[in-house]
Amino acid sequence: MNTVTKNHERTRKLVGTAILTAIVVILQFISLNLRFTAFSITLVLMPVVLGAALYGVATGAWLGFVFGVVVLATGDAAAFLAVSIPATVAVVLAKGTLAGLVSGAAYKLLERFNRYAAVITASVLSPVTNTGVFLIGCRLFFWDTIKSWASDNGQSVVVYVILGLVGINFIIELAINLILDPAIVRLIDIVKKPKAAD
Repeated sequence: MNTVTKNHERTRKLVGTAILTAIVVILQFISLNLRFTAFSITLVLMPVVLGAALYGVATGAWLGFVFGVVVLATGDAAAFLAVSIPATVAVVLAKGTLAGLVSGAAYKLLERFNRYAAVITASVLSPVTNTGVFLIGCRLFFWDTIKSWASDNGQSVVVYVILGLVGINFIIELAINLILDPAIVRLIDIVKKPKAAD
């Protein structure tokens, strides 16, 4: 690959990452109004997966990190910030960053075998990782508080966590990712398709 081609690819990746970063911020603000539980449903995991697939693991991790920063900045994690600021910051940033990193790594690993399987796997792993890290963080740092919330609602802590904190959100986030997979694959085709000679 010559220097001009390398510079073109680097510029394309930088511009694409910047556009996806803006989309992540906008979608997270839109998501603030989509609530079935105490926490908003995120639409952000789709551009995170797209960025990871188009531009690699580092871009996926970056977009996930931006997602975490916006969650913290918008007050969507306020209930947990009131309990522990350092733990909340760590969990929110880790869950977003790892969702992008894991989905990007899965895509990269599977792309050479089957691009559709790679996108589907990345789209499943992104919300699974996001929710999984959130649950681990809840167990490690906020369990006593969550027990109190569950008790106040007359529920067991497990039922409260599944129904009140993650269940509905996770299902909707996973469904959104899986429904929009064909669009992701098509976008990847359009972006990666070589230009025809003039």
